[in-house]
Amino acid sequence: MPQLRMMPAPSDANVYGDVFGGWIMAQVDIAGSLPATRRANGRVATIAVNAFLFKQPVFVGDLLSFYADIVKVGNTSITVYVEVYAERNRLQADTVKVTEATLTYVATGADRKPRSLPPLESLISGFAG
Repeated sequence: MPQLRMMPAPSDANVYGDVFGGWIMAQVDIAGSLPATRRANGRVATIAVNAFLFKQPVFVGDLLSFYADIVKVGNTSITVYVEVYAERNRLQADTVKVTEATLTYVATGADRKPRSLPPLESLISGFAG
């Protein structure tokens, strides 16, 4: 299931209808932060864009689906892999992978300083009750 679904508007593109890479990067950051926030059980901050690859152009009117999975967890950090697919010509279900990225987030406290991640067991037990 996608973390995020978006359709870029004309204001997100250049005069030729190509969506700005910066707009895509911002949406990828939002999508990646969602599983990181859940795992951190609180606030996270983006500390690194480890890799970012634009595989295909994105056009105004494409329906974008952002899939994000945690690939590594440290003491305070969470690394997330994000894939973006564009659904074009929705009547024919033409879907292409347009972007992939790896980002790292750090859990922060109210003081915005890094904090240790809660044990995974404590998060799971919170759902069991």
